[in-house]
Amino acid sequence: MSDDALPQADQVTGAPHPRETETLYGHTAPEAAFLDAYASGRLHHAWLITGPKGIGKATLAWRIARFLAAQPATKDTGLFDTPPQPGTLDVPIDHPVWRRSLQLAEPRIALCRRAWDDKAKRLKTALTVDEVRKLKGHFTLSATDGGWRVALIDAVDEMNTAAANALLKLLEEPPAETVLLLVCHQPARLLPTIRSRCRTLRLPPPSDEDFARALAAMGHPLDDLTALYHLTAGSIGEAVRLLEQDGLALFDRITALLATAPGMDRQAIAALGATATGRTNAEAYHMLTDMTQLILARIARAGVTGPEALTPAEVPMAARLCPDAHAARIWAEVQQSLTQRVAHARAVNLDPEQVILDMFLTIEKTAAKGLHSAA
Repeated sequence: MSDDALPQADQVTGAPHPRETETLYGHTAPEAAFLDAYASGRLHHAWLITGPKGIGKATLAWRIARFLAAQPATKDTGLFDTPPQPGTLDVPIDHPVWRRSLQLAEPRIALCRRAWDDKAKRLKTALTVDEVRKLKGHFTLSATDGGWRVALIDAVDEMNTAAANALLKLLEEPPAETVLLLVCHQPARLLPTIRSRCRTLRLPPPSDEDFARALAAMGHPLDDLTALYHLTAGSIGEAVRLLEQDGLALFDRITALLATAPGMDRQAIAALGATATGRTNAEAYHMLTDMTQLILARIARAGVTGPEALTPAEVPMAARLCPDAHAARIWAEVQQSLTQRVAHARAVNLDPEQVILDMFLTIEKTAAKGLHSAA
């Protein structure tokens, strides 16, 4: 398999790579915050770009990286000859920096991400110390004409312990005119010493309008995005994944089955499990287990906060299975337990069909206990 055909750890299947995305929707505030810092002349050397998966963190990081790489080398022009400050992060698509960054050939930008394991024929499960150490070499090379050098790490919360320690050394002694952009889905997983050395740019979920505009730009114009927006909590990347894998149809199938609990048809459970077994259906297996856990989490949340964020198909099911905070606590515990069991099953390669059967039998038993207690 050629390098171009290998899966990329920092790309959602079916979506353009963040470095190929020209427009970022709904995040003008974090862009403005970075531009203000740049204009101040005291640009921090490390930026932690946080927020839920799939909302544009990596796209923003690439916009910043291209912007910095495209700036001319700093020169002392004198007090009365200060160049005008840029008002946007935009870099024209015909700019050499843009063209080189598309090919990962821009010498001022280094990308650090989980590597491909050629022996196992899959992406490595963690970002390793070898990848982080390459950044030191990037920073020690001086651009012939000066200027900013940038390292983009996606995602920093995927580092193992050795990689985290290597990154910490870089953060403690950053070279001049260098910026590290750390894309992070779960900041709590980072060492406190790493977080304390970074300035944070937090990206909130986009509005439903920006969500629709972004999907349309990716080739997914839809008339009604309400269910998709609620299911993904505004994550554009997750929405693309659902659309590419027919996730909305799977959601309908799971909710229809859960709506009959207790009393779910064993044959219907087996038929659902059969769609996600075998090596060729690995993505379907992940989608099925993830979607089921998501629905349970949403039901549990609705028992406390109300049904406002639910889809029409979920409302009657949640009202019956999770009518109050007590039931919500039970379903939240079940969801957490199933999440741990599914993760363990994946780690030790348990039979997917058996894992799915176990999930739905657990849901069936919980639903029966809840109804019995309420009777």
